[in-house]
Amino acid sequence: MSTAKKSAAKSPAAKKKTTTVSASPERRRELLHTAAEVFAAHGYNATTVRRIADEAGILAGSLYYHFDSKESMVDEILSTFLNELWDGYDAVLAAGHAPRKTLEALVTESFREIDRHRAAVAIYQKESRHLAAQPRFGYLTDSQQKFEKAWLGTLERGVADGSFRTDLDIRLTYRFVRDTVWVAASWYRPDGHHSPEEIARQYLSMVLDGIALRD
Repeated sequence: MSTAKKSAAKSPAAKKKTTTVSASPERRRELLHTAAEVFAAHGYNATTVRRIADEAGILAGSLYYHFDSKESMVDEILSTFLNELWDGYDAVLAAGHAPRKTLEALVTESFREIDRHRAAVAIYQKESRHLAAQPRFGYLTDSQQKFEKAWLGTLERGVADGSFRTDLDIRLTYRFVRDTVWVAASWYRPDGHHSPEEIARQYLSMVLDGIALRD
C-alpha cells in the first residue's frame, strides 16, 4: 500500500474519544462516512468543517458536538481502516500458510478492505505522506513499514521454497502487486457487478498465471 502490530496502528483518535457530548455510534459512523467521502473527493487541505457539515446536512457548529476538528475526523477514519486491515492481515500471517496461499489471502483481504473502506484507502494514498509528518499520525509510518515487511517476507519465502520464480526482483514485484491492488480504490464501487472475492480471483489469475496462452 503506497502508502505495527495492531497496537502500533492505534492513533490518538482510537485511544480517546473526541466527542464533546454523547453521540450515538450510528450517527458518528454516518458523519465519518460523509467526511471520508469529502476528504477523498476534495483532499484534506481543501476540505473544511463547513463543507463536511453541508454534505451531512447540519450546521458547521453542530459538527463540533461530535468532533473537535477535521484532524480528529481524518485520524479516526484512517485508524479505523488500518486497525481493520491489520486484523485481517495478522490473521492471514498467523495462519502459517505456504507463500502462494498467503499471497492469495493477502490480496483477497486487501480487496475486502477496499470494499469496506474505499474512501479511507483513497485518503491514505493521497494524504499519508503529508499527515505522517505530524506526531499524531506517526502510526501511518509504522503501518507502512509493517505492510512492506509482510509482503516482502511472503515473496521472499516463495522464492526460497520454489513457489515463485527465482529470477524475480522481490522489491519490484512487491511494488507491482501493491500498486495494482490498491489502485482499485479509484474505480471500485460496492454496488458493482463483482464482489471483492471475485475481483481478487481474477486479479490473482492474471498475476500468478498470466494472460497469454501457453504454447
